[in-house]
Amino acid sequence: MKSKQLLKSRIKQEQKTNIMKTVQLKTTQVVMTVLALIFSMTLSAQVGGWNPELISDSNQALEEMVEKTPKLESLYNESYGYVVFPKITKAGIGVGGAMGKGIVFKNHQVVGQSKLKQASFGLQFGGQQYSEIIFFEHEESFKKFINGKLKFDAQASAVALEEGASIDLAYQDGVAVFTHTKGGLMYEASIGGQHFKYAAKEDL
Repeated sequence: MKSKQLLKSRIKQEQKTNIMKTVQLKTTQVVMTVLALIFSMTLSAQVGGWNPELISDSNQALEEMVEKTPKLESLYNESYGYVVFPKITKAGIGVGGAMGKGIVFKNHQVVGQSKLKQASFGLQFGGQQYSEIIFFEHEESFKKFINGKLKFDAQASAVALEEGASIDLAYQDGVAVFTHTKGGLMYEASIGGQHFKYAAKEDL
């Protein structure tokens, strides 16, 4: 009888140990992701200039998003302009951050490059990479973006694209934002706090 109780006690202890190891491993992975993100943001602030590869990455991301959600094609055809961020890296443990670079289009022609940065607070744990596209309904909203006046408040959220899912294509204040997760898990999907820095192609 005692041997059975001892065996059960050992099994429970091993299970607790395994759970603790799993939690520690995941926490370590998140911390490493956050550190990598901070390093990337620092490096991004130092490295500028025109990046031709970013154009092909942006076009590919746009094609993937339209292929996944064909309804986006109407916004693509009718919008005044748009910006595509092919890869945004986001990570956090309570306090989080995100950064990415994208290409800005007007009338489907490349006109410049943009940097996205975001700081966020609250319930969040994990790391995530995703693509983001912002459509501009008219010249006013486009100019607001390139002049650095477009910022999303804390409650702002994008439409997450999922294959076969119904989506809302409506503009809000002249902009429509869509995201497509590339990988990772983040228990917070808000775009609140995002702000942008634009540079015209000829200035890079």
